[in-house]
Amino acid sequence: MPEDPEALAAEIRACRVCRDAPIGAALPHEPRPVLVVSSTAKILIAGQAPGTRVHATGIPFNDPSGDRLRDWLGVDRDRFYDPGTFAILPMGFCFPGLDAAGGDMPPRRECAPLWRPRLMAAMPQIELVLAVGLHAQAWHLGAARSASLTETVRDWRSVFAASTTPAMLPLPHPSWRNSGWLKRNPWFGTEFLPFLKEEIARRVGADN
Repeated sequence: MPEDPEALAAEIRACRVCRDAPIGAALPHEPRPVLVVSSTAKILIAGQAPGTRVHATGIPFNDPSGDRLRDWLGVDRDRFYDPGTFAILPMGFCFPGLDAAGGDMPPRRECAPLWRPRLMAAMPQIELVLAVGLHAQAWHLGAARSASLTETVRDWRSVFAASTTPAMLPLPHPSWRNSGWLKRNPWFGTEFLPFLKEEIARRVGADN
């Protein structure tokens, strides 16, 4: 029988491994794991890691990246934050800190091996995983991932067709830093996003 997702989430929120027993340098601030689990949601958003605003509020994608992601999915904030619709599990649950250039560090390496297999097993009802960014794609797509993020996302049809349960779709990170990428890859808006919105609407509408 699967674990209770909420009990597992409470265990994760109390986790301090990245501070007390880190891989490499310790987390430079107090951990604040951010995630949304569900026993009924059919869609999992597999993100990267919280940014500064998410760390401050404890609400996933509570920033301009979230606004863009919600636009891509065709849902409003109420639907997005309904745990009956979406589970949200970043690859690293805590804000990893900033690098020398002022950008976010990669997700902490402790989180995924420690927690992700248990989380996925605890939510067997998930039908669709949206793998957002390189780190999520590396974990969830495995051999279906191409050499670069662009190639992986461009090959979304094959990734989706080759996946079973759950189905997989790769996305770039919705950060505004990727606005140039979106301009260089107009197929993402004209071909991928209509398909994505259709898949979301079909699964969201099934029980609502």
